[in-house]
Amino acid sequence: MTIEGPLSNVCVGPEATVRQALEAIDRGASAIALVTDDGRLRGVITDGDIRRGLLSGAQLDSPALKFANVEPHVVRPEATRASVLDLMRSLRISEVPVVDDSGTLVGLHTLNDIVGRKRLSNIAVIMAGGKGTRLGALTKDTPKPLMTVADRTIIEWIILGLVESGITNIYVSVAYLAEKIKDHLGDGSQLGCKISYLYEDPATPLNTAGALGLLHHEVPDISEPVIVTNADLMVRYSAADLLAFHSSRNAAVTVAARPYTHQVPFGVLEIGEGRSISSVVEKPTIEFEISTGIYAVSPEALAMVPYMKPFSMPDLVKACIDDTKNVAAWPIESDWIDVGTPKDLATAKGQ
Repeated sequence: MTIEGPLSNVCVGPEATVRQALEAIDRGASAIALVTDDGRLRGVITDGDIRRGLLSGAQLDSPALKFANVEPHVVRPEATRASVLDLMRSLRISEVPVVDDSGTLVGLHTLNDIVGRKRLSNIAVIMAGGKGTRLGALTKDTPKPLMTVADRTIIEWIILGLVESGITNIYVSVAYLAEKIKDHLGDGSQLGCKISYLYEDPATPLNTAGALGLLHHEVPDISEPVIVTNADLMVRYSAADLLAFHSSRNAAVTVAARPYTHQVPFGVLEIGEGRSISSVVEKPTIEFEISTGIYAVSPEALAMVPYMKPFSMPDLVKACIDDTKNVAAWPIESDWIDVGTPKDLATAKGQ
């Protein structure tokens, strides 16, 4: 098996020399070369390994495998970006190869990127401008997106999920305590993406879709659907799958939806003419499909959002329906928590 694409830049064969390993490190603009044999990972060589080898008397034409770590830390393809970053942090390393069950190399996580992953050119917008008033005193000095769950902020979990799906061009809409969010996330390089900011006036919030008007004003030539998500969600989903569904339905807006079940705590009466009761259902369960706060928005719908005026996502959905544009519902099956209250936050923390 031959390694292809960007991943091939950092790969050398088992007979490679130290010089060839250095060339691979230089090509990959990283600090590592991967030794593969018929596609299978045989070992990893860092620039530090080579430096120590040269200091001990190795030559540039010496076999590189002699200085390789033949039992490197690896992860499986299903490993999340967040878990890989935590592994890097705990081991103080900057690269982790990705191998399948047969030991075949399929990718490489680096501190700033995932080599071999399919990149998407779509933009994502994270709505992080709300005050989080339902969380009370918890958000007096800390914006809700910076609430911590499992040693990481909520907005970081959202960003890492987008990066894992291949989206690395992310805009964050900020208003309340905006500088704290910007100071925490920076330019996104530590999370493997590029983060830009859309600034709302805290005194005149633009509601849940208004920031899309800012985006359309700032980037008027957007030609692909945009992922839009609230900044207070704990959920795993594939943005790539959402975009594929959106495209297959030729939708102006696709709403990520999930079932919501509510049990009425009383007996429900069916009452007919003359106030006669025809049936009694004790504590029935009612199921709805609800919006999860995650959307795919086509450029045609993006252009419908007014600039610098309050506008909500329900407003946008209604405008599209009124204009006979297709609005679709994509089902999310994973667990989903809208971190809106102290109880929700405790649930997200597993408390």
